[in-house]
Amino acid sequence: MRAIYILPVLFVVMVTALSSVFIVDERKKGLVLQFGEIMQEKETPGLGFKLPFIQEVVYYEDRILGLQTAPIEVTLLGERRLVVDAFARWRITDLKAFRQATGTSGEERAQALLNNILQQAIPEVLGKTTQDRVLSQDRTGLMNEIRDIARREAEALGVTVIDVRLTRTDLPEQNLAATFSRMRAEREREAADEIARGGEAAQRVRASADRTVVEETSKARKTAEAIRGEADAERNRILAEAYGQDPEFFAFFRSLTAYQVALRGETSTIVMKPDSEFFDYLRSESGPVDAPATAPATAPVTAP
Repeated sequence: MRAIYILPVLFVVMVTALSSVFIVDERKKGLVLQFGEIMQEKETPGLGFKLPFIQEVVYYEDRILGLQTAPIEVTLLGERRLVVDAFARWRITDLKAFRQATGTSGEERAQALLNNILQQAIPEVLGKTTQDRVLSQDRTGLMNEIRDIARREAEALGVTVIDVRLTRTDLPEQNLAATFSRMRAEREREAADEIARGGEAAQRVRASADRTVVEETSKARKTAEAIRGEADAERNRILAEAYGQDPEFFAFFRSLTAYQVALRGETSTIVMKPDSEFFDYLRSESGPVDAPATAPATAPVTAP
């Protein structure tokens, strides 16, 4: 009979003992709450104890968490506008303050509050600088300024902002087309300038080449005329010497040349007297010696 009563008692004792023990993982932190009030903080991993049934344990992340902010449009110095978003890393450092700031929503509520803090810090910092600095390597200082502002504001949440990085710095969609058109126009103007300079240089080279051709052609023509004149003079001298050595052979040679030119065997016709001097070397074997045979200058020529 006693066993019947002992077993339920042992079961109740075991359940009570188990409900008074909790385990905190090394990746977590714990708060012991009693009717919503914080009774105990457990930040080290291991076993913890609480009052059974009336106290509960709420766990929070002890690791570094990340936050990607929503894109916002920022006006820079010079009225330039950029669409900017950032990535932040943060960690819970004060459990009590974190619980009071976020209530029962925990990390989800903290993410929303940090997003609001960053969306206020980003325009505050970037609104005092230029686009060149935002888009250059020098923006590390800007990100550190945003981080410091967010860190001060996040202290009330019981979290520490470890780092902030700008992940996007783009022009608004309505400005992209105008910017691309301006860039295209600038490149086309530069291309036209280069083409114009190239055409001008080509004209100079072409004019110089044409002038050189004319000068060289003129020199060559002048040299050719001089050589041709010297050759004609030498030819005439040789012919004169040959004529003086053998007048009969010279007359014979000139007659043969005249025959070759006049009697080509083509369709032209020569009309002259049969006893013309032109045919002296054709009528006899010796031919006249005193006068060379030449074609009459007035011989009529008729076409068939």
